[in-house]
Amino acid sequence: MPDFSTIMLFAAAAVVLTATPGPDMLLIASRSVSQGRTAGFLTFAGIALGTYCHALAAALGLSQLIAAVPIAYEVVRWAGCAYLLYLAYKTIRQEGAGFAPTSALRRLSGKRIFAEGVATNLLNPKMALFVLALFPQFVSPEGGSMIAQMLLLATVLNGIGFLVNGSVIVLGSHIRARLAGLIRFPKLPQYLLATVFAGLACRIALGSRN
Repeated sequence: MPDFSTIMLFAAAAVVLTATPGPDMLLIASRSVSQGRTAGFLTFAGIALGTYCHALAAALGLSQLIAAVPIAYEVVRWAGCAYLLYLAYKTIRQEGAGFAPTSALRRLSGKRIFAEGVATNLLNPKMALFVLALFPQFVSPEGGSMIAQMLLLATVLNGIGFLVNGSVIVLGSHIRARLAGLIRFPKLPQYLLATVFAGLACRIALGSRN
Protein backbone atom coordinates (compact mmCIF):
# COMPACT_ATOMS: atom_id res chain seq x y z
CA MET A 1 0.00 0.00 0.00
CA PRO A 2 1.11 3.62 -0.47
CA ASP A 3 2.87 5.01 2.59
CA PHE A 4 1.29 7.68 4.79
CA SER A 5 3.17 10.59 3.21
CA THR A 6 2.06 9.52 -0.28
CA ILE A 7 -1.54 9.29 0.82
CA MET A 8 -1.35 12.72 2.45
CA LEU A 9 0.12 14.19 -0.72
CA PHE A 10 -2.66 12.63 -2.77
CA ALA A 11 -5.23 13.89 -0.27
CA ALA A 12 -3.89 17.43 -0.65
CA ALA A 13 -4.22 17.17 -4.42
CA ALA A 14 -7.73 15.73 -3.98
CA VAL A 15 -8.79 18.69 -1.84
CA VAL A 16 -7.75 21.12 -4.57
CA LEU A 17 -9.41 19.04 -7.28
CA THR A 18 -12.71 18.47 -5.51
CA ALA A 19 -12.98 22.07 -4.28
CA THR A 20 -12.59 23.36 -7.84
CA PRO A 21 -16.06 23.67 -9.41
CA GLY A 22 -16.49 21.14 -12.19
CA PRO A 23 -19.14 19.06 -13.98
CA ASP A 24 -19.71 16.69 -11.05
CA MET A 25 -20.18 19.51 -8.55
CA LEU A 26 -22.51 21.31 -10.96
CA LEU A 27 -24.65 18.21 -11.41
CA ILE A 28 -24.78 17.56 -7.67
CA ALA A 29 -25.69 21.19 -6.93
CA SER A 30 -28.44 21.27 -9.55
CA ARG A 31 -29.90 18.00 -8.27
CA SER A 32 -29.92 19.38 -4.72
CA VAL A 33 -31.63 22.62 -5.73
CA SER A 34 -34.17 21.01 -8.03
CA GLN A 35 -34.89 17.76 -6.18
CA GLY A 36 -33.64 18.09 -2.63
CA ARG A 37 -30.90 16.88 -0.33
CA THR A 38 -31.54 13.14 -0.78
CA ALA A 39 -31.25 13.44 -4.56
CA GLY A 40 -27.99 15.32 -4.14
CA PHE A 41 -26.44 12.62 -1.96
CA LEU A 42 -27.70 9.86 -4.27
CA THR A 43 -26.13 11.64 -7.24
CA PHE A 44 -22.84 11.92 -5.37
CA ALA A 45 -23.02 8.23 -4.44
CA GLY A 46 -23.45 7.35 -8.12
CA ILE A 47 -20.52 9.54 -9.12
CA ALA A 48 -18.41 7.99 -6.34
CA LEU A 49 -19.17 4.49 -7.63
CA GLY A 50 -18.21 5.67 -11.11
CA THR A 51 -14.86 6.84 -9.70
CA TYR A 52 -14.23 3.38 -8.28
CA CYS A 53 -15.04 1.89 -11.68
CA HIS A 54 -12.60 4.25 -13.42
CA ALA A 55 -9.90 3.40 -10.86
CA LEU A 56 -10.47 -0.30 -11.39
CA ALA A 57 -10.42 0.14 -15.17
CA ALA A 58 -7.13 2.04 -14.93
CA ALA A 59 -5.61 -0.69 -12.76
CA LEU A 60 -6.69 -3.37 -15.24
CA GLY A 61 -5.41 -1.43 -18.23
CA LEU A 62 -8.83 -0.72 -19.72
CA SER A 63 -8.44 3.06 -19.48
CA GLN A 64 -5.30 2.82 -21.62
CA LEU A 65 -7.58 1.68 -24.43
CA ILE A 66 -9.46 4.98 -24.34
CA ALA A 67 -6.18 6.89 -24.18
CA ALA A 68 -4.46 4.95 -26.99
CA VAL A 69 -7.32 4.22 -29.41
CA PRO A 70 -9.02 7.36 -30.75
CA ILE A 71 -12.15 5.50 -31.85
CA ALA A 72 -12.67 4.11 -28.33
CA TYR A 73 -12.47 7.62 -26.90
CA GLU A 74 -14.94 8.91 -29.50
CA VAL A 75 -17.42 6.08 -28.87
CA VAL A 76 -17.51 6.80 -25.13
CA ARG A 77 -17.57 10.54 -25.76
CA TRP A 78 -20.57 10.54 -28.09
CA ALA A 79 -22.41 7.91 -26.07
CA GLY A 80 -22.06 10.17 -23.05
CA CYS A 81 -23.19 13.20 -25.03
CA ALA A 82 -26.26 11.37 -26.35
CA TYR A 83 -27.15 10.08 -22.89
CA LEU A 84 -26.96 13.53 -21.31
CA LEU A 85 -29.14 15.03 -24.04
CA TYR A 86 -31.62 12.21 -23.46
CA LEU A 87 -31.70 13.05 -19.75
CA ALA A 88 -32.25 16.73 -20.58
CA TYR A 89 -35.16 15.80 -22.86
CA LYS A 90 -36.73 13.46 -20.29
CA THR A 91 -36.38 16.09 -17.57
CA ILE A 92 -38.17 18.74 -19.63
CA ARG A 93 -40.93 16.31 -20.57
CA GLN A 94 -41.72 15.39 -16.98
CA GLU A 95 -44.77 16.99 -15.46
CA GLY A 96 -44.19 18.44 -12.05
CA ALA A 97 -45.27 21.08 -9.59
CA GLY A 98 -42.17 23.14 -9.13
CA PHE A 99 -40.42 22.82 -5.79
CA ALA A 100 -43.37 21.11 -4.15
CA PRO A 101 -42.58 17.83 -2.36
CA THR A 102 -45.04 16.00 -4.63
CA SER A 103 -43.46 17.20 -7.85
CA ALA A 104 -42.61 14.68 -10.56
CA LEU A 105 -38.92 15.45 -10.15
CA ARG A 106 -39.11 14.65 -6.43
CA ARG A 107 -40.95 11.39 -7.17
CA LEU A 108 -38.08 10.03 -9.25
CA SER A 109 -36.91 6.80 -7.67
CA GLY A 110 -33.68 6.81 -5.70
CA LYS A 111 -32.39 3.98 -7.86
CA ARG A 112 -32.88 6.04 -11.00
CA ILE A 113 -31.14 9.11 -9.59
CA PHE A 114 -28.26 6.94 -8.38
CA ALA A 115 -28.00 5.15 -11.73
CA GLU A 116 -27.94 8.44 -13.62
CA GLY A 117 -25.08 9.61 -11.42
CA VAL A 118 -23.13 6.45 -12.19
CA ALA A 119 -23.84 6.63 -15.93
CA THR A 120 -22.93 10.31 -16.33
CA ASN A 121 -19.59 9.62 -14.65
CA LEU A 122 -18.79 6.43 -16.56
CA LEU A 123 -19.70 7.94 -19.93
CA ASN A 124 -17.33 10.87 -19.42
CA PRO A 125 -14.07 9.83 -21.17
CA LYS A 126 -12.20 12.72 -19.60
CA MET A 127 -12.80 11.19 -16.19
CA ALA A 128 -11.13 7.98 -17.38
CA LEU A 129 -8.15 9.96 -18.69
CA PHE A 130 -8.01 12.01 -15.48
CA VAL A 131 -7.77 8.90 -13.30
CA LEU A 132 -5.26 7.34 -15.68
CA ALA A 133 -3.07 10.45 -15.56
CA LEU A 134 -3.25 11.16 -11.81
CA PHE A 135 -3.54 7.90 -9.89
CA PRO A 136 -0.44 6.09 -11.24
CA GLN A 137 1.73 8.91 -9.91
CA PHE A 138 0.87 7.78 -6.36
CA VAL A 139 1.24 4.00 -6.72
CA SER A 140 4.34 1.87 -6.89
CA PRO A 141 5.20 -1.75 -7.68
CA GLU A 142 6.55 -2.12 -4.15
CA GLY A 143 3.18 -1.11 -2.71
CA GLY A 144 1.50 -4.42 -3.45
CA SER A 145 -1.60 -5.01 -5.53
CA MET A 146 -2.14 -2.31 -8.15
CA ILE A 147 -5.90 -2.76 -7.91
CA ALA A 148 -5.85 -2.33 -4.11
CA GLN A 149 -3.70 0.80 -4.37
CA MET A 150 -5.94 2.38 -7.03
CA LEU A 151 -9.11 1.62 -5.06
CA LEU A 152 -7.53 3.08 -1.91
CA LEU A 153 -6.78 6.31 -3.77
CA ALA A 154 -10.34 6.34 -5.12
CA THR A 155 -11.59 5.98 -1.54
CA VAL A 156 -9.51 8.96 -0.42
CA LEU A 157 -10.78 11.02 -3.36
CA ASN A 158 -14.39 10.04 -2.68
CA GLY A 159 -14.04 10.70 1.05
CA ILE A 160 -12.80 14.23 0.45
CA GLY A 161 -15.39 14.64 -2.28
CA PHE A 162 -18.10 13.69 0.21
CA LEU A 163 -17.02 16.46 2.57
CA VAL A 164 -16.80 19.09 -0.19
CA ASN A 165 -19.90 18.07 -2.11
CA GLY A 166 -21.81 17.44 1.10
CA SER A 167 -21.48 21.15 1.82
CA VAL A 168 -22.70 21.91 -1.70
CA ILE A 169 -25.69 19.60 -1.20
CA VAL A 170 -26.67 21.20 2.11
CA LEU A 171 -26.36 24.67 0.58
CA GLY A 172 -28.39 23.58 -2.45
CA SER A 173 -31.17 22.21 -0.26
CA HIS A 174 -31.33 25.51 1.63
CA ILE A 175 -31.59 27.37 -1.67
CA ARG A 176 -34.39 24.98 -2.67
CA ALA A 177 -36.28 25.85 0.51
CA ARG A 178 -35.90 29.56 -0.21
CA LEU A 179 -37.21 29.07 -3.75
CA ALA A 180 -40.21 27.00 -2.65
CA GLY A 181 -42.48 30.03 -2.94
CA LEU A 182 -41.81 30.59 -6.63
CA ILE A 183 -45.18 29.22 -7.73
CA ARG A 184 -45.12 31.54 -10.77
CA PHE A 185 -42.36 29.37 -12.26
CA PRO A 186 -43.61 25.82 -11.67
CA LYS A 187 -41.17 24.18 -14.09
CA LEU A 188 -38.07 26.09 -12.98
CA PRO A 189 -36.49 23.02 -11.30
CA GLN A 190 -36.88 20.98 -14.48
CA TYR A 191 -35.43 23.74 -16.67
CA LEU A 192 -32.50 24.10 -14.27
CA LEU A 193 -31.66 20.41 -14.29
CA ALA A 194 -32.24 20.03 -18.03
CA THR A 195 -29.93 22.98 -18.69
CA VAL A 196 -27.19 21.34 -16.65
CA PHE A 197 -27.58 18.05 -18.53
CA ALA A 198 -27.50 19.85 -21.88
CA GLY A 199 -24.52 21.95 -20.82
CA LEU A 200 -22.55 18.87 -19.77
CA ALA A 201 -23.40 17.25 -23.11
CA CYS A 202 -22.05 20.28 -24.97
CA ARG A 203 -18.94 20.28 -22.81
CA ILE A 204 -18.22 16.67 -23.74
CA ALA A 205 -19.06 17.23 -27.43
CA LEU A 206 -16.94 20.36 -27.82
CA GLY A 207 -14.09 19.44 -25.51
CA SER A 208 -10.77 18.06 -26.70
CA ARG A 209 -8.91 15.01 -25.41
CA ASN A 210 -6.37 17.25 -23.65
